[in-house]
Amino acid sequence: MGDVDLGASGLGPAEGRKFGWWRPRGPRAGRDASALRRRLAAPGVVVVLALLTLGAVLVSVGVGYEIARHSDEKLVAEQRQALRNATSEIRTMFAHGRDIDPRFVRMIEQSARLKGLTFEITPPDDDREFQPVIDGDGRIAGFFTWERTAPTTAAMSALTPYLAALIVALIAFAAFSLWHLRRAARKVCDSEALARRAADQDKLTGLPNHAKIVELLDLALAERAPGETTTFVVFELDGMADVSSNFGVLGSDELIVAVADRIREAAPAGAICGRIGSDEFALLLTADDGADVDAIVAAVIESIARPHWFDTVVRVSAHAGFAQAPHHAATRGELTRRAELALRAAAKKGPGSRVSFDAQLDTVSADQKFIQRELPRAVSAHELELHYQPIISAHGGRIVGVEALLRWTHAVRGPIGPAVFIPIAEQMGLMDTIGAFVLRRALQETKRWPDLYVAVNLSPLQVRDGSIVEMVRSALEDTGVSPSRLMLEITEGVLIDNPDEMVRRIEDLHALGVRVALDDFGSGYSNLGYLQRFPLDKLKIDRSFVTALGNTANGGVIIQAIVALGRALGLSILVEGVETEQQRVLLRLAGCDEMQGFLFARPAPAATIDRLLEQQKQGGGKVLPGTDVEAATAGKLSA
Repeated sequence: MGDVDLGASGLGPAEGRKFGWWRPRGPRAGRDASALRRRLAAPGVVVVLALLTLGAVLVSVGVGYEIARHSDEKLVAEQRQALRNATSEIRTMFAHGRDIDPRFVRMIEQSARLKGLTFEITPPDDDREFQPVIDGDGRIAGFFTWERTAPTTAAMSALTPYLAALIVALIAFAAFSLWHLRRAARKVCDSEALARRAADQDKLTGLPNHAKIVELLDLALAERAPGETTTFVVFELDGMADVSSNFGVLGSDELIVAVADRIREAAPAGAICGRIGSDEFALLLTADDGADVDAIVAAVIESIARPHWFDTVVRVSAHAGFAQAPHHAATRGELTRRAELALRAAAKKGPGSRVSFDAQLDTVSADQKFIQRELPRAVSAHELELHYQPIISAHGGRIVGVEALLRWTHAVRGPIGPAVFIPIAEQMGLMDTIGAFVLRRALQETKRWPDLYVAVNLSPLQVRDGSIVEMVRSALEDTGVSPSRLMLEITEGVLIDNPDEMVRRIEDLHALGVRVALDDFGSGYSNLGYLQRFPLDKLKIDRSFVTALGNTANGGVIIQAIVALGRALGLSILVEGVETEQQRVLLRLAGCDEMQGFLFARPAPAATIDRLLEQQKQGGGKVLPGTDVEAATAGKLSA
C-alpha cells in the first residue's frame, strides 16, 4: 500500500510495517520494478566499462613507462659497450689518443647510435655523457662525449598529455555516469514504492484493495491472541445503479469516495477498512471476545445511509454480512466464504440489514453447491420430467387445458422443487437447454389430449433471448401440434425491462399462432399501462388474491376489478391457487373464465391426467359438480 494514510482506517505506520505494508506484492509491481531495473542496466554497464577502461589506461601507462625505462637503459648499456670496444681499437690504430681521426669518431657515432659524439681533451662541464679514452701508455688521452638520449621514454613523454586528457575524460565520464546512476536509483525507489501502492491500494479510495485485505486477514488470523475475535465484515451498497444512471460514472466515483470516508470515520480504532469490489467494502477488526460487533456494523451502515451532498442530495444504503474467527471459522477461506453467505442473506432481507453468519446459511450454501454439481448431470441424463396441473373452466367445471410444470426427483435427495433449482439453472446458463426440453416434451405429450391446450412457463432469460421465437416454431413443426393449443406464460417483470422489444417479441409469437398469458398478475408491478400496450391474451391472477378472498373485506372487490379490467381489454381471466369450494364459487360469480388449484387436482404425471379425463368423460363432463353451494355463497362476493 506504500504511503497510504491508514490513520482513518485504524492502522498507523507502525501497524502498517507490522502487517508488511511496505513489501511489494502482485505481478504488476514485479513487472514495473523489473522494467525499471532493466532501464538502469545500461548506465550501470557504461559506468563499469568506464572504470575498467580508466584502470586499464592507468595500468598501461605505468607498464609502458617501465618498459620504456628498461629499453633506454639497455640502449645506454649497448652504447657504452660499443665505446669500450671502440676505445680498444683506438689504442691499436692511434699511438696517441690525441691523433684520433674525426672520421673514425663519426663512424663510432653511427655504429653505437650516439648523438653528438665528440672527442674532447677535457671532460665536459655540462650534463653530457662521457667515456675516458686510454692510450697505449695507459694514460687518459681524452674523453668521448655525447648527449644522453632516451628515445622510448621521450616517446612516452610525448604521449603523456594525451594520456592525461584521456584519463581526465574517463574520470569525468565515470563521475557523470555515477551521478546519473544515483539519480536513476532514486527514481527506481520511487517507482517501486508507486508499484507497491498500485498493487495494494484501491486507486479511487486509497483503501487497501482486495488482495491486500486478504493478506492482512491472513496476518490478523495468525497474530490473533487468545481471548480475541477476528471479525470480517462485507458491506454492499444498495442503489448504485440509480446513482450511475442519474449522475454517470464520475458521480458514482465521487459517491464511492464519500462512502469510503464515511466507513473510515465510523470504524473503530484498530479496524482496517478496504474496498474489495466495485460496490463492496470490507472491515477487518480484531478485538476482545466480548466486543459488540453488531453495534459496530450497524453504526457503519447508519453512517453510509446519511444523505450525501453533491449538487443535490444523494442517498444510498448498504447491507452487511459478517463472520468471526474462531466462532465461525478458523481459516481465511472459510471466514471470507461465510461472511459472503451472511451478506447474501442480508441482501434478501433488504437495504440496511446486517446478518451474522449462522450454520443454517452454510447448509443452504451446501444445497446450492449440490444442485450446481448435480443439475447438469440430471439434464444430460434426462432426469427432469413434467407434471401437469389441470385448468378448469369456471362454467361447466370441465378440464380445458393443462399447465406443464417441471419436476426433478433426485435419486438420493428426492424431489427438488423448481423454485430451488430454476434460479441456479439460470445462473449456470442451462435455461436454454431446459426451456427447449420443457416446450418439446409438453407439446409431445399434449398430442394425447387433442381437446386441451397446454400452458408453458417461459423464464425471463428465455423471453429476452430473441431466439425464443425460432425455438417455438421449430418445436411446433417437429411435434405437429396446432399453435392455437399452446399458451406461453410470461411474468410482469420481463415486460418492464425493455417494453419495445417485448411488444415485438409477443407480436412475433402471435404470428406463429400461439397465445401469450401474463402470469402472477398482481404480485409484482401491476402497472395497468402495459396491459394496454402489450398484445396479451390472458391474465393469470396471482394466488395471493385468492387466499385473501373471504378473509378480507376488499378481497372480492379487487378480483372483480381485475376481471372487469380484463374484460375491457378483451382478455380472458384465469385464477390460480383455488383450494376451497367457497373460493371456487366466489370466483365463478366474479366472472373468472378458468381456475386452477388443489381443489381440482395437484400437478401429476401425464398418466394421471389421462385418468382424470376418463373420469370427467364418465362423470358427464365435470371434474367437480359443486353447484349446490353457489346460491348460499352468492351474497358473500361483495361483502
